[in-house]
Amino acid sequence: MKYVLVTGGVVSGLGKGVTASSIGVLLKACGLRVTSIKIDPYLNTDAGTMSPFEHGEVFVLDDGGEVDLDLGNYERFLDIKLTRDNNITTGKVYQSVIEKERRGDYLGKTVQVVPHVTDAIQEWIERVAMIPVDGKDGPADVCVIELGGTIGDIESMPFIEALGQFSYRVGAGNFCLIHVSLVPVLNVVGEQKTKPTQHSVRGLRGLGLTPNILACRSTTALEENVKVKLSQFCHVLAENIVTLYDVSNIWHIPLLLRDQRAHEAIFKVLNLQSVNKEPALKEWTSRAELCDKLHKPVRIAMVGKYTGHSDSYLSVLKALLHASVAWRKKLVVEWVPACDLEDTTAQENPEAYKAAWKLLKGADGVLVPGGFGDRGVQGKIVAAKYARENRVPYLGICLGMQIAVIEFARSVLGLQDANSTEFDPNAKNPCVIFMPEGSKTHMGGTMRLGSRRTYFQVSDCVSAKLYGNRSYIDERHRHRYEVNPEMVTRLERAGLSFTGKDETGQRMEIIELPSHPYFVGVQFHPEFKSRPGEPSALFLGLIAAASGELDAVLQGSNTRKVSRTNHINVNGSIKYYQNGTILDGNGVLNRFYTNGNGLHL
Repeated sequence: MKYVLVTGGVVSGLGKGVTASSIGVLLKACGLRVTSIKIDPYLNTDAGTMSPFEHGEVFVLDDGGEVDLDLGNYERFLDIKLTRDNNITTGKVYQSVIEKERRGDYLGKTVQVVPHVTDAIQEWIERVAMIPVDGKDGPADVCVIELGGTIGDIESMPFIEALGQFSYRVGAGNFCLIHVSLVPVLNVVGEQKTKPTQHSVRGLRGLGLTPNILACRSTTALEENVKVKLSQFCHVLAENIVTLYDVSNIWHIPLLLRDQRAHEAIFKVLNLQSVNKEPALKEWTSRAELCDKLHKPVRIAMVGKYTGHSDSYLSVLKALLHASVAWRKKLVVEWVPACDLEDTTAQENPEAYKAAWKLLKGADGVLVPGGFGDRGVQGKIVAAKYARENRVPYLGICLGMQIAVIEFARSVLGLQDANSTEFDPNAKNPCVIFMPEGSKTHMGGTMRLGSRRTYFQVSDCVSAKLYGNRSYIDERHRHRYEVNPEMVTRLERAGLSFTGKDETGQRMEIIELPSHPYFVGVQFHPEFKSRPGEPSALFLGLIAAASGELDAVLQGSNTRKVSRTNHINVNGSIKYYQNGTILDGNGVLNRFYTNGNGLHL
């Protein structure tokens, strides 16, 4: 097993996660199997109880793990399925060590950070690195490890020490350290300054780790004299210094690394010169270039609680991007704070109220994502009502589905006091209720989490067609509340269709309005499984409906989906296709459907 460690210096938020993911893409494109580990030095056991304002979204894995959003980047870039153990936290490590101490595993020894905690960290890394994540048998060839935080943080010290020991444990030729640092450009002098990176590397070396490669973040490409200076002061070969300058979209990052021969530098450090293969990134390049060329906009109103912090909805944004690029539309997200749509805001801040409604009414589609708490709920309800009554495409995710049910009960059934027990425990007409198996005393890890199966109840519904007319789907969940099964019959008689249910038939998973062009709500989170080359079906449906082209998607519902990238000869030229798209050498994407009669563009 080969290990690539990615650390960060100077400031947080440099893009270590994207860098680590891009390195993985590059290595995978060279024919290597890649897995990933994210180390978060905080004391929380997992990310499940952390505020989206503070830490961004909570990403959910198939096994129910609530993890850092960087694992979402790994899954999307590398098209892999990780486990909860791929996210290491200080809380998990200390919990493991304390449990061993209570069992007597340390045989009466004084339990200390060194060697017991550091050994636990190393053993965890070695164990998890061997778990296959790409659907194939056997371990990966390379494990990319990202150390969260910034070099010098006090909470990172046990991990730094453990990784220093680990580099000697696995031996030279099996460990490569890539340090991501900042090379700022001061507006006053317009010069790239190397001193912050010099200090960061000096601090790293003082802690027992020596970088093999420097990945320097800057607004522009590093000048040659700057590289020479960094090489002299940081003791890193000039050819091992790469620059990650600002780009139009993050899909260009693996291409930047490729163009600067970062893979060759990594292979040299890891004694993998025998691989000596040019990265196969033709499809990736076409997608990155296509994204830049799109100009016809599709406007989606994101009505949420955390609109001031886009990382709170990172996976939703990525799923929208995947779908819009697949449908050759330029995505424009209109951030609509749910509170600003409410009547109280009209009285307290009429300008914000008018601005929010202007954005909502100017959108081609409406998306209400998941969330917790009652702030902004009324705003989400009026947004769902607006979309339903004005036949604007609507996608409600988790809470967004529950909101749609509450709005329907109030407006169509006339139950003005219909509500969720999350917001009103004493609601007379509870449309959404607390799940019986949930815990009201413990918050962490007590929700309905992970991959669960949904069975379609209606074969010709929109959602079933979007998923290729399958009888069931597996999607990831994260919720404590569910639609009240006692209300289902009344809602269905009024025209709301529950097209997807769980295996018991008692838990509602998908709702639709058959009379509406596109009004879909789902209890699960389809965004967590969306991929650049394979957009989420429901997001693709939303973008297509918002573009007035939903019928074109549904026409392909009875066709066979291509499950892997291949190439064909179309009109005398080789083109690459994957999952309903053809990408030619110019980055032009053509949708197609294939059935027993051949290929149809």
